[in-house]
Amino acid sequence: MTLLNSLMNSEGPINLHNLLAKIPYAQMLGMDVHRMGLEITTVLPFRQTNVGNPTLPALHGGAVAGFLEMTAIIELLARTDNKVLPKPIDISIDYLRSGKPMETYARATVTKHGRRVSNVQVLAWQSDPEHPIARLHGHFFLKPTETS
Repeated sequence: MTLLNSLMNSEGPINLHNLLAKIPYAQMLGMDVHRMGLEITTVLPFRQTNVGNPTLPALHGGAVAGFLEMTAIIELLARTDNKVLPKPIDISIDYLRSGKPMETYARATVTKHGRRVSNVQVLAWQSDPEHPIARLHGHFFLKPTETS
């Protein structure tokens, strides 16, 4: 039984909270996920361990990058019937402004979904979604589902 199969509930969709609980890096960051209808928002709570520059203070770029990547993967798992974790092919991150020591949110949009590759964009913000702190654009490999 794969990790994703063990997280499926009786209706079929993956339990995103349980998925995050099984990913050590998501646990280290303290990530959470909220779903309202079809909209999924991930949350990176403020933790002192996520600060990269204590002088400013500012969030660590690697913590922000990992948060954005996991947000993209969560969105792909929620929108597809993939039974295998999507693998990043390439990822580009734009750091738009310094992340302050406060809660950070992110939402992903699947811009193109093919049989084997999906393009995803993710925006992260803190107090106002109109002022993002970082943006991810990535291509992810999807294992094609078996057809009969």
